[in-house]
Amino acid sequence: MAASIVQYFGEQESKCGYCTGTNCSKSHGMHAYRLDCQDYQDLIDRGWRRCGSYCYKPINDATCCPCYTIKCDALEFKLTKSNKRTLRRITKFLRDGKRESKDQDDDLDTSTSANANCDEGSNVNISEPQPQLPDRKPTAIDVEQVATNLAQVKKKSQAKHSGEKFSKADSATISGSSISSTKSGGIGLNPPRKKAKQMRLERRQAKLGISSEQLEKPKSATAEKSLRDFLNSASDTDKHKLKLRLVNVHGDEFKRTLAESYELYKKYQTTIHNDPPKNCQAYQDHLQVSPMKHEQPSDGPDKGYGSFHQQYWLDNKLIAVGVIDILPSSVSSVYFFYDPDYSFLSLGTYGSLREIDLVQSFAAQVPELKYYYMGFYIHSCPKMRYKGKLSASYLLCPETYIWLELTKDICDKLDESKYQRLCPDLSVRDVDEFLEEEHLNDVMLLRDAKSFTTYGRLVQLCGFDSERHVIIEYSKLVGKTCALRMIYVK
Repeated sequence: MAASIVQYFGEQESKCGYCTGTNCSKSHGMHAYRLDCQDYQDLIDRGWRRCGSYCYKPINDATCCPCYTIKCDALEFKLTKSNKRTLRRITKFLRDGKRESKDQDDDLDTSTSANANCDEGSNVNISEPQPQLPDRKPTAIDVEQVATNLAQVKKKSQAKHSGEKFSKADSATISGSSISSTKSGGIGLNPPRKKAKQMRLERRQAKLGISSEQLEKPKSATAEKSLRDFLNSASDTDKHKLKLRLVNVHGDEFKRTLAESYELYKKYQTTIHNDPPKNCQAYQDHLQVSPMKHEQPSDGPDKGYGSFHQQYWLDNKLIAVGVIDILPSSVSSVYFFYDPDYSFLSLGTYGSLREIDLVQSFAAQVPELKYYYMGFYIHSCPKMRYKGKLSASYLLCPETYIWLELTKDICDKLDESKYQRLCPDLSVRDVDEFLEEEHLNDVMLLRDAKSFTTYGRLVQLCGFDSERHVIIEYSKLVGKTCALRMIYVK
């Protein structure tokens, strides 16, 4: 597994894509030459997000529109009435070719969600604005040569220490991982309580002498349809055929369909966002290029990890594309664009449901891969609140990096002040906190394509380092785990 290689740019200031203010959007930025999928999973769990090879972390207590990382537990997700209407409308169109106008309340329904009193989103098909990339260009390096040299360094180091035993810290880490895996894949201690209606049904069945085995065999005619039930309703007699293809951005199939994908993107940007791309550079920078290489571990999903385009083909015509990253614990949605001629199908909502279904299918293979990341939740921007309408949604605390369920109480707090710590317990600290006095000397640096060193060794050789404060700032932002695992380009 290749190491991540990044160059930190420091604090950035640009126009805001949410409130359209000038020089009021503040974030930290860095360029990723290469990103290991686990490293990126850890980064987004600290509030980072990638746009092409550029990674950025909003400075939430200073920026105009604080951005809170949001995820949905796909295994806890429940369809709303609005979701079902969207799915039925698409099913009817595929079956009969009949176009139905969207319901007035077609946004994600809030009547049954925990955050029911949050304002209704104005358009579920809005994609997150693409950030303005910094003018600063990354240093030119030979990434493959760096990776080769690093592999040689690691091989020598492993040979040198092959006879050493695990340290207590290593044992604790392994033990902690085992416990975490058991929790994610095991059965909860508190099973959900049965509904009164279900209990009455079971008592009635018991009186009639029907065994529990007989109850489990046939599916009740009144049983609630799952997301998979809705999506698997296609038949050979349908008038239209909708097929989904998941293509890796580094693969041949992606290259073969690149021209069609780009033309669809241009049409979407021009019609939906009134922003005609002058050339394909924006598409390449934001949606085509990815610093993550395809990884195919034996214990991972069939498609492996990395960056993908999920293509929606209607009768052999490309009508939508979901740009996603498949990571060890999640599917992260990067962008979604579609053919405006098919807006009546609510493809933005449908795309989200399809991506949740994708996560559910992965979780059947890899239990820990059960989350759907939707990017940022911006409560101060009403048109971006729609993300909070998905059930089982959680926000990341920007100070402690723990997840809290998005409830009415949290919405009320964000109404009072657009920046919030979120975690109410002031004693809780960042468990992956980078401590200068303990960890700085072990940060790995790249001085040139052939020269690796740790920060401590560099200071021994040179006596000082002019970038000390910048390296400390970077390390605190990415967290101890990534700071000690990724390679920092000086």
